[in-house]
Amino acid sequence: MLPSGDSYEAVAAQFEWRIPARYNIAQDVCDKWADGSGRLALIVEAADHSQQRYSFDDLKRLSNRFANAMKARGVERGDRVAIFVRQSVEAAIAHLAAYRMGCIAVPLFALFGMDAIEFRLGHSGAKAVITDAEGAAKIAQIRAALPDLHHVFCAESDFWPAIEAASDEPALVDTAADDPAVIIYTSGTTGKPKGALHGHRILPGHLPGVEMSQQCFPLDATLFWTPADWAWIGGLFDVLMPSWHHGVPVLARRFDKFDGAAAYDLLARHQVSHTFLPPTALKMMRATPGAKPDGLALRSVASGGESLGEELLSWGRAMLGVTINEFYGQTECNMVLSSCARWFEPRSGAIGRAVPGHRVAVVDDHGVPVPDGTPGHIAIERPDPVMFLGYWQDEAATAQKFRGEFLLTGDLGTLEDGFFRFLGRDDDVITSAGYRIGPGPIEDCLIRHPAVRFAAVIGVPDARRTEIVCAVVVLNEGFEPGEALVRELQDHVRTRLAAHEYPREVRFAAELPMTATGKIIRKSLRAQFTAGEG
Repeated sequence: MLPSGDSYEAVAAQFEWRIPARYNIAQDVCDKWADGSGRLALIVEAADHSQQRYSFDDLKRLSNRFANAMKARGVERGDRVAIFVRQSVEAAIAHLAAYRMGCIAVPLFALFGMDAIEFRLGHSGAKAVITDAEGAAKIAQIRAALPDLHHVFCAESDFWPAIEAASDEPALVDTAADDPAVIIYTSGTTGKPKGALHGHRILPGHLPGVEMSQQCFPLDATLFWTPADWAWIGGLFDVLMPSWHHGVPVLARRFDKFDGAAAYDLLARHQVSHTFLPPTALKMMRATPGAKPDGLALRSVASGGESLGEELLSWGRAMLGVTINEFYGQTECNMVLSSCARWFEPRSGAIGRAVPGHRVAVVDDHGVPVPDGTPGHIAIERPDPVMFLGYWQDEAATAQKFRGEFLLTGDLGTLEDGFFRFLGRDDDVITSAGYRIGPGPIEDCLIRHPAVRFAAVIGVPDARRTEIVCAVVVLNEGFEPGEALVRELQDHVRTRLAAHEYPREVRFAAELPMTATGKIIRKSLRAQFTAGEG
């Protein structure tokens, strides 16, 4: 997507969007490479290091068959197809099948608990879900609450037999670039998570940012890997789909628990050339005792989700042999700012420059750009190919996201000499280990516990994770604070929402600071922690 050039200025001056009116992700990332040559698309590695390899020809055949299998069961264009499985060939096949059918993929994180799954499946009206045995067991417990869900395809039972019994007939439909393709749920500060609906143009919209952050990708690219789950926009559209757009194979290996030594080993054994590593993964690799990253073949490392800092950049140069490129975006409008060491040295404290094609500014509360150096909202001007179509079934929330022609990211920053600096959030979303976590669902989960009367969830600073989730709880009568209750509340959230959302700290209070209308003043709680009042 990016034109050739030796500098940021030269490339930005030449750039223009080239997105066809009729466009389908599956045709772009798979079918155009499936020419009978057996070109490698995917390496799937298991925990015991055993591997399975799939070509683009394989993926075209398998996803066509799975699309036909779903069609035979009544799944139609526009239906939502949930993909509730880790990095795997099943996840890849399901995404390609949904896109080629004109369905809307709904990726779900494999560690979600039942409350989180039930809301997303119910809110999206998913007609089919692809999962594994663990996911199927969770869904079985909530199936009665999901009247729209007609089919559950389990990787260990009926997923593959359905493919084997299906027709090879081509299933690709004609879609416009603006036709809906995927709903990715994102956390907010209040209420339930919102489903960011994207069109097929989300992929070409991502390409300039991926190419810039990955040192003019696909230059020198031989294999791409990320520990980020494909359920998130970072794993799916910063790695998997852009790689396949360029015909670059992807390595699928999702650790149950990220391990720095295992990551070094994986990168070296497979001679991975390009990777997206969230800042927390980088911090864990840096802290690995006695790490000797010998034999690495890295040509590019990109990171996003949190600010890296000069120390981590210096460590990357010394240990990984590359300058880590930081990028910025969010689920609604991703990869709009980036660094690119090939073009310019990263500036200390800055999160990058506007990716060519994206009009990014710092604006005031009314959506008016402010002078250089003046704090304001980091915002993206519409129209923009990577920008979402809107929140699924929530026109009001969609409208609130904009001020005039600018989409507000919810982050505050400044713009100086073309470089953007992040100042902080203007909402209560917690950034922990690269995840954006909304306090609302966690608070809702906590107050369902019989011991909890009120709950407030905030982020408190943490050296490794940037922030950790902290719950401040007011107990009902008859319950007493204690370590046993802390563990019980943590498990309550961990099993019902997600493992990455449980409160790593639980504090007990007699009351919570609230407004006259009963809204929790989280800012006041954060100020107490900052002041050391606990």
